[in-house]
Amino acid sequence: MENKKTNLGIIYTFSAYVLWGFMTIYWKQLDNVPAGEILAYRIVWASAFMLLLVIVLGKWLPFWQECQSIIKDRKKLAGITAASIVISLNWFLFIWAVVNGHVLQASLGYYINPLISILLGVVFLKESVTKTQKISFILAAAGVLYLTFSYGVFPWISILLALTFALYGLLKKTVDIGAMFGLTIETLLITPVALIYLWMIPRNSFSFDALFSMTNLYLIGAGTLTAIPLLLFANGAKQIPLAMVGFLQYITPTMMLILGVFFYNETFTHAHLVTFILIWTALFIYMGSVYNKSKTKQKYPSQ
Repeated sequence: MENKKTNLGIIYTFSAYVLWGFMTIYWKQLDNVPAGEILAYRIVWASAFMLLLVIVLGKWLPFWQECQSIIKDRKKLAGITAASIVISLNWFLFIWAVVNGHVLQASLGYYINPLISILLGVVFLKESVTKTQKISFILAAAGVLYLTFSYGVFPWISILLALTFALYGLLKKTVDIGAMFGLTIETLLITPVALIYLWMIPRNSFSFDALFSMTNLYLIGAGTLTAIPLLLFANGAKQIPLAMVGFLQYITPTMMLILGVFFYNETFTHAHLVTFILIWTALFIYMGSVYNKSKTKQKYPSQ
């Protein structure tokens, strides 16, 4: 029974990361639409999809109770509002990077992300760091600096993607809400801003005259594509060890790297190679420390 649960968890988590990897292809289909507009429609349709899902699954009453609880708790409300802003910024950066031909930078950002998450954990949650993990930080920093000095331009897309997603994870730790209700509330909070933006832009890419055009369908589908992987991940991650979750998360940036180089013909230079080797080495060292820690806990559960 335990093996079946673990296998199901692997399938859910693996599927989530693969879907996130394929988002690169999805956003490329909308490269004729401004990134801000794509983001606005993504938020609006994601909130509509999540509300419908809550109703269909018969969870409206507990959802409404959760909303009331959040309204009464200022700290919780501030946390989830901040989370909705940060994840919206992350979505915008990722969409902008893909439609403007910066898939490699986006890939690098999600390779760096776990290391930024650890750093934030140390600074804000006072979590301890091993000597091995410190080495991984130094190697990752060396990779970013090498790319910066080689090009003379700081890889701000990579760093901001990593930082915003890590901040989102940190904020989610401070606000204990389930994945379904959390995503529903986050998208609902930012939906008014998205609607105002869509109302203010002079030319809208969504056309009611051609409701079933490919652009319309891609914009509507963005909401579903946002929700499904997150729900799969939330269900899968609870059923498998943390070390396995950490290993599987590199599926997404690896897919992005392959797509960027082999499908979208982005230039992969010697500087990129050195940077990625340093980042990959840092991640192998980091994953090794996580795996060893997990094994120690299983061997000595009282520690």
